[in-house]
Amino acid sequence: MPAPRYILRNEFLSWGRVCRRPQGVATPRFRSELRGLMASADTSSVLACGLRRSYGDTCLNSEGGTIDMRGLDRFMAFDEATGVLCAEAGLSLSTLLAFALPRGWFLPTTPGTRFVTLGGAVANDVHGKNHHSAGSFGCHVRSFGLLRSDGFRGAVTAGDDPHLFAATIGGLGLTGIIEWVEIQLERVPSAFLEVETLPYGDLDEFWVLAEESAIHFEHTVAWIDAASGGSKFGRGVFSRANWRPEGGLVVHRDRTWKNLPFNAPPFLLNRSLVAGFNAFYWRANRPRRNVHHYARFFYPLDGIRNWNRLYGKRGMHQYQCVVPPDAAPRALDVLLREIARSGQASFLAVLKTFGERASPGLLSFPRPGTTLALDFPNRDKDTLELLSRLDGIVLEVGGAIYPAKDGRISAEAFQRSFPKWQEFLKYKDKRMSSDFWRRAVA
Repeated sequence: MPAPRYILRNEFLSWGRVCRRPQGVATPRFRSELRGLMASADTSSVLACGLRRSYGDTCLNSEGGTIDMRGLDRFMAFDEATGVLCAEAGLSLSTLLAFALPRGWFLPTTPGTRFVTLGGAVANDVHGKNHHSAGSFGCHVRSFGLLRSDGFRGAVTAGDDPHLFAATIGGLGLTGIIEWVEIQLERVPSAFLEVETLPYGDLDEFWVLAEESAIHFEHTVAWIDAASGGSKFGRGVFSRANWRPEGGLVVHRDRTWKNLPFNAPPFLLNRSLVAGFNAFYWRANRPRRNVHHYARFFYPLDGIRNWNRLYGKRGMHQYQCVVPPDAAPRALDVLLREIARSGQASFLAVLKTFGERASPGLLSFPRPGTTLALDFPNRDKDTLELLSRLDGIVLEVGGAIYPAKDGRISAEAFQRSFPKWQEFLKYKDKRMSSDFWRRAVA
């Protein structure tokens, strides 16, 4: 069988669809093909990627070769008694759940989409609605297989090689090609959660809800109206949930009739329509308790294929930051007022708190504090200037911007967000690079 080669592709995009550069892409089916792709003379640098749900350019490598890992998606081992699972790095979280959930196991923490690969979850050290209780994804990784350009190929654990382990967790795929991942899953009694929904009128109410909910609920998250000012400023809807003891182990379905088959026209996200939607959504969410399937609670947008086309052909920027606990009330107030004044926010805005559990990763984004994530339709200069102003607010209080959501921060902003970046350089593979990395270390 001939080894796969890098083929130039013009529509190999990340989820935000703003970064548009031709990519040389190889699509291996077997791990035995990876060493040749790593050493190929056809490319000056290499980057492994998965389902490309990163919004910016951390998963792109236009000046080198990109290895599409989705064909390496096999299960390797599973202990049903302990919940320890090992699989190739290209396996999606969706496929993992379809296998593990009927056996009573779930991901220890999960991002807002199940269409993420295991390797991508490690490389970005993803987090979920339960960071205050479970920490980030990297906290539950037992080991992984790594292939490096210096000839190393083997298992990496925190015990045997703590430095390389820490550099790879949240290391943006730059320490080598992650070939497989071994992770500890969480036992769950059913596929359903008991969810309590509580509207709140302002940020003061949010802080009270967040503090009390972290004690009694495993999962917490809030939607916030980032488009309104005046008496409506800071209002939102808080959701908190625990696993339901009964209901059965019913697996999600990836097939859906809901699809956005074309790019939406720009007027759908104008200031008036977003404000109108936000007002409707806030009023519609009265205090209530419901039972939700995990797919509805954790992955609401996964039910709509190609939902990113809602932002039109110019794409979108997602902005996610975290600010330290002591600075959070003031910083969030300033951030949200700046966003509301701009009139650029969409209706998708998420606010949640991170707990004290430290990630093992040198470049991991989650840390104690409060994180805000929201989407902005790409309006070129206006949007970039707004995001730069938000960077300044975040960095002034010692916060950080999330690389997995970024396609434009400066080298200074990245390096201030991740003060251990120079230590990370000791373990970065010289052959690995990305469009993000070339900008972030310039």
